[in-house]
This record gives sequence, structure tokens and C-alpha cells, in this order.
Amino acid sequence: MLQPSIQTTATSDTKRRIKAITGGSIGNLVEWYDWYSYSAFALYFSPVFFPSTDRTAQLLNAAGIFAVGFLMRPIGGWLFGSIADKAGRKKAMTLSILLMSFGSLLIACTPGYASIGVAAPVLLFVARLLQGLSVGGEYGTSATYLSEMASADRRGFYSSFQYVTLIGGQLIALGIQLLLQKFLLTPEQLHAWGWRIPFIIGALLAVVAFYIRSNLEETASFEYSNRAKENKGTLRELLKHPRAIATVVGLTLGGTIAFYTYSVYMQKFLVNTVKLSIDQSTLISFFSLLFFALLQPAFGFLSDKIGRKPLLIGFGILGSLCTVPLLTAISTETSMGGAFFLIMCGLLIVSGYTSINAVVKAELFPAEIRALGVGLPYALTTAIFGGTAEVIALYFKQQGHETWFYWYVTGCILISLLVYAFMKDSKTYSKITV
Repeated sequence: MLQPSIQTTATSDTKRRIKAITGGSIGNLVEWYDWYSYSAFALYFSPVFFPSTDRTAQLLNAAGIFAVGFLMRPIGGWLFGSIADKAGRKKAMTLSILLMSFGSLLIACTPGYASIGVAAPVLLFVARLLQGLSVGGEYGTSATYLSEMASADRRGFYSSFQYVTLIGGQLIALGIQLLLQKFLLTPEQLHAWGWRIPFIIGALLAVVAFYIRSNLEETASFEYSNRAKENKGTLRELLKHPRAIATVVGLTLGGTIAFYTYSVYMQKFLVNTVKLSIDQSTLISFFSLLFFALLQPAFGFLSDKIGRKPLLIGFGILGSLCTVPLLTAISTETSMGGAFFLIMCGLLIVSGYTSINAVVKAELFPAEIRALGVGLPYALTTAIFGGTAEVIALYFKQQGHETWFYWYVTGCILISLLVYAFMKDSKTYSKITV
């Protein structure tokens, strides 16, 4: 039996880790709530900024700015990744949340096209660039922080909460949308001005998250690397790890497209293709994402027992085989229950990637380059593929070839499967040593 002093130390250490991981996760939740509010309310504000009689064209314009926000993510991944590796994970996370707050506030306050003309979409564009810069830095720094604060035997489980809070941010955005739709505002009010409410809420929540993050403790891994290594957080140092960089790009490719297809794009897909109402699609998206969030810790826990690689290979195989049949079935489904079931099948498959992708990437790099190594290659891949998923899907639909998008997603997952098959299991070869 453990001595009382040892038991007390173990209990104190566990509480310390939980407090740090909770604090980091809450900030992550607010960041992603702000990011996804744009997508959730695009159905309402796209006519305000992009007047047109073609609904698909309006959505395409809104999705285009959504994608442009992704182009800033690699810059954010580089900037905040460097800050995290040089000055600390805590400092990088607090700065990124402030930037997100400003971007949300700008969207909330920007007048529509009818009031200020072309300046309206330009300001929306600028706000989205700021949000892209912020969220680009969020992924690498929060993934690094959560992975370093977790104990080795529970790293997969604790790190899975990055996607719990990432999805949670989207759920809160959808929950606020449902609340406004069902109880507080009429459709006319939502289209006219009600869509601004979630962005005001997001700006205020970001200030709260800033306070929480400013009171977090720094990780031991950073403190150790801060004493032991020069050239931390530089591109020159990152380029010394070409295999790890290529692995991050390859394992992200299929996973990010699949995730954005079944989560972000799915709400528009249900309205624009399946012909469900906005209210119905929001309800389906909310509950499917709720169950999706609950799956993440279970898969993360499983990865601590059997390794990361089996889950990634499972996602790769099932994603390659099932994407086209699932998306085809959803496109012809007429009931809400049937659509929910099919989407959950897709999200169950995607969980093999989302639950552990952050910890896998963090385990590939040493501490002195970890935040930059995770954030920059991931942000580049997500910007090129995840951020353009909606645009490509809507373009194919507009051209009358919607099913081409289903095969595009499948092809990207298949490429990632090849990476999963030949990579080492990061749980066994983890470079997180402190």
C-alpha cells in the first residue's frame, strides 16, 4: 500500500493535471465556438453581405470567406507555435484568445451590404482573417499543452478533450442557433439582425477565457526545454524533422476533410441537397455532434490501451469504403431520423482520427519544436483541404456533379490510410518525455 505522503502527492498531481487540462480545454472551446459561429449562421447572414437571388451562390461566397480564413491558419500556426516554443504554451494561448475576441466583435458590428456597400464583405473578410490567424495558433499550442500536461498512461484520453471542446464549441454555436430559432426570434429577425448575437456572445466569452488562461501553469516539458535547448520554435529547427512533418501532413489530409464534411458542411448539405428546413438541419447537426463529442474520450481511452495506429487504420479503411455510400444515402434520405443515423455512422468512423490526432502529432516532436511542429504542418494541410471542403462541395453541386465531391473525400482518406499503414505507433515511440 502507498504511504500517505505518496498518496497525497499522487492525488495532488492528478488534481493539478485536471485543473490545467480543464483550463486549457475551456479556452479551446471558446476559440472554436467563435470559429464555428460563422459557419452555423452563414445561412442567415450570407444574404446580408452577398445579395443575390441564387442561394447556392450566396453560400458559395460565404464559404469562400470561410476558406480564406483557413489561409491565415498556417501563419497563425507559425506565429503562435513559435511563441509557444520560445516564450511558453501559456502565453501563446492567452494571446490567441484575445485575437479571436476582436475578430468576433468586428463581425458582430459590421453593417450589411445595403448600408455600406462593398465595404461590408471586405470587413467580414478582415474579421475572418483575424479569426483564422487566432485559430491557426490555437490547435498546435493547445494540442501541445494538453499532451504535455497529461500523464503518459492517460495521454490519449486527456488529449481527446481537445476535440471534445472543439466539437463543444460547435455545439454551443448550434445550441444558441436553436434557442434563437425556437424561442427568442422570428426567422425575419434572425435574418435581419439576430445572427449578430452569437458573435457578441463569442467576444465576451473570449475575454473570460483569457482570464482563465492567464492563470494556468506552464508545462514541465517547456520549462525543461527552455533551459536545455537553443533555437527553439524556429523554422530552421523544425526542418530538422522532415519525416515528422510529412507524417503530420499525411495523417491530417483525410481526417480533416472527413471531419469538415460530416460536421461543418453537413448542415448546409441537409438544407441545400436533402431539402430539409434550416431548423431541421440544425437539430440534426446538434444531436449528431453531441454524440460525436461523447465518443472522443472513449476512443482516446482505447488508444491508451491498444495504441494510436489501430484507430487510425480503422478510420482509413472504413472511411475509404463507406464515404461514397454514406453521402449518397444521406443525399436521398427523407426523414430526420434516417439522416441522423447515417451521419452518426460517418462520425463514428471519423472518431478514429479526431480523438487522437492531436496527441499523435505532439508525440512526433521534441519539446523545443513541438508546438510549431504540430501547428504549422497541420494548419497548412487544413487550410488547403479542410478549409476548401465546403467550396469544392458547393462548386461541384453548382456544376451538376455533386457526387464528385464524395469521391474526392474518399481519395484523400485513402492517401492518409497509406500513411497510417507505414508510420510507427506514436504511443510506443513518443517523444514526450517530461
